[in-house]
Amino acid sequence: MKKKILVIEDNYEVRDNLAEILEISGYDVIQASNGVEGVNATMENNPDLIICDVMMPELDGFGVLKMLNSNPRSMDIPFMFLTAKADKADFRKGMGMGADDYLTKPFEDSELLEAIELRLKKSDRIKTSFDGTDKGLMKFIDEAKAFKDLNSLTVDREIREYMKKDPIYHAGQYPKWMYFVVDGHVKVSKVNEFGKEFITNIYKQGDFFGFIPLLSDTTYDDSCHALDHCKLRLIPAEEFKKLIFTNRDVSAAFIKMLASKVGQSENQLLDLAYSSVRKRVANTLLSLHEKNGNVINMLREDIASVAGTAKETLIRTLSDFKSEKLIDIEGSNILIKNIEALSSMPQ
Repeated sequence: MKKKILVIEDNYEVRDNLAEILEISGYDVIQASNGVEGVNATMENNPDLIICDVMMPELDGFGVLKMLNSNPRSMDIPFMFLTAKADKADFRKGMGMGADDYLTKPFEDSELLEAIELRLKKSDRIKTSFDGTDKGLMKFIDEAKAFKDLNSLTVDREIREYMKKDPIYHAGQYPKWMYFVVDGHVKVSKVNEFGKEFITNIYKQGDFFGFIPLLSDTTYDDSCHALDHCKLRLIPAEEFKKLIFTNRDVSAAFIKMLASKVGQSENQLLDLAYSSVRKRVANTLLSLHEKNGNVINMLREDIASVAGTAKETLIRTLSDFKSEKLIDIEGSNILIKNIEALSSMPQ
């Protein structure tokens, strides 16, 4: 499939010449004559790369980049500035805002095409190298380092094993690591003033966690324990921060994770506020099914904590679900039998 390139340039002759060069080279080209059109074209077409002039009326190139960087849908699209000014201050400003490259007019056709090809290849490597496995994580980080030649980053990323119920961190501790689940499951929970635990998240193989306190430079406001025998890769805080603050692609990936986490938390709060016990337990089982597969093996008190109900209430509800043939129970295992019925459980 052809790569789509958006050209944002107010000068018709320059824009048309760029489009011709790119089309002859096998790219699909989208054109925009100013910054506002360029932002709208980005949202409508989701291009693989953007080439944008700096000096434009209405909205200049810096404004375009700022707007695109603020939107998770567009912030990971490779962005190249194009300008007739060879001002080093403009160069530093553009790169500091997250631009991926900077071409000064006039330029050779080969220079333009080489820069585009390099950016697209590097972007593709970042997008495909993280596949949710530990090996994929290491490749992801190495590719990200190569992106900006971050040779000073540490390589000390140890793996630690935890047994069931082992603490990983406690509320109030200052974070030293970002965690990546190599194998197994962990739970993150909070305890209220009455000592009741509420599980806010369960992480499985391929998940990152523990990065929000690193970004906000605060202590943990929750605690984390192993749900089963698990292996975690520990990424030093400084290495994570260097990746986040020096690499646009990595920043975009984690902003999407944060957005997803916020969405999950909002749904969980709505569920607790307005859903019946049956609906909350059904949603909890569906969420655990998504993380664990068709067989759920968790302590009943942990499942009750996720659902926001008492253990005894959970056990009665599970018994009802079993009699309704929505689930089956074999010892400590819960087997999901009717996903559709659980999903359509009335409020």
